[in-house]
Amino acid sequence: MPASYATHRKQLQLILQAWGMPEETAESTAEIMSWADLHGIDTHGISMVPPYDERRRAGKIDMRAVPKVARETPVSALIDGGGGLGHPNARRAMELAIDKAKATGIGVAAVRNSAHFGACGFYALMAVEAGLIGMVTTSASGIQVSPTNGAQARLGTDPIAFAAPGKPGEPFLLDMATTTVAAGKIRNKANEGLATPPGWLVTKDGQPSTDPLEVSKGGFMTPLGGTPEGSSHKGYGLGAMVNILSSALSGACMVTDPMHTKKPGTMDIGHFMLAMDPGLFRDAADFRADVTAFCDTLRATKPADPAKPVMVAGDPERRTAARRRETGIPVGPGLLAKVKAVALASGAEWIMER
Repeated sequence: MPASYATHRKQLQLILQAWGMPEETAESTAEIMSWADLHGIDTHGISMVPPYDERRRAGKIDMRAVPKVARETPVSALIDGGGGLGHPNARRAMELAIDKAKATGIGVAAVRNSAHFGACGFYALMAVEAGLIGMVTTSASGIQVSPTNGAQARLGTDPIAFAAPGKPGEPFLLDMATTTVAAGKIRNKANEGLATPPGWLVTKDGQPSTDPLEVSKGGFMTPLGGTPEGSSHKGYGLGAMVNILSSALSGACMVTDPMHTKKPGTMDIGHFMLAMDPGLFRDAADFRADVTAFCDTLRATKPADPAKPVMVAGDPERRTAARRRETGIPVGPGLLAKVKAVALASGAEWIMER
């Protein structure tokens, strides 16, 4: 049976604490990871436990690290993550961006010396919950994506999130990889021994593949658009933009640097956070009313298939969250076995199958 949200979240906290993360930080990080699973972003929650465990045991993530402000102005902050897991670093960065936006109208924070931080959307939503517009980007650890017309991997999944307040409880919340799919979706297929749909992957020779292990054999993930004919240059361009904002701005190691993820003691991933008050330009209530009306009009679009109504960014995830709060969060048996093995090896109490 799927575990309840509370149990799922607590299990993550127990594992993080067993790894040496302070209790308060572990509780906060578990919230972010379980938020992803609750909302159906199954690639960025509990499925990350095995790779996080591998990286910490390899000395690439310091679970005891505390984010520190390295540079600051009234509108900006640079955070050094100390080689720690990305969730505490990103949360601190967005908290600072929000505080600065409340004081001046806009706040920008960049993070260096960090690691994977979970789902971008969580941090963009933090801005919305403060009545602000939020934008978030992060560089990636894996180099798995070939630029359009290329036959060599140069980029990662390089996600971006954008959120704006509208109807209470229903903000516009776009959270997307700049690849055709997130790498975690491919990993989840591999965990369960399932093929990937056509268009997600190509071989090292550029031929279509449905093998979820194709990247490990020298193949590539595809940029958003899939092929040059499908406008993959757009996904390629967005991925490059994300790396400029996340790494070039913060001073994190660029994805094209030969030392990317190879520096001792750190993944040196970069993040970017923006919080902006719509009240800089007009009455904030009027802005929210326009966003609400705009999204409601999009939802009212005549559907091509009556069984598939038109939605806006954030709607599918909210529906999933409502359902999973009632029925629990499902975890595939292959992944569950891996997480249990990590938990027990780490000395964490196992509560998922009580």
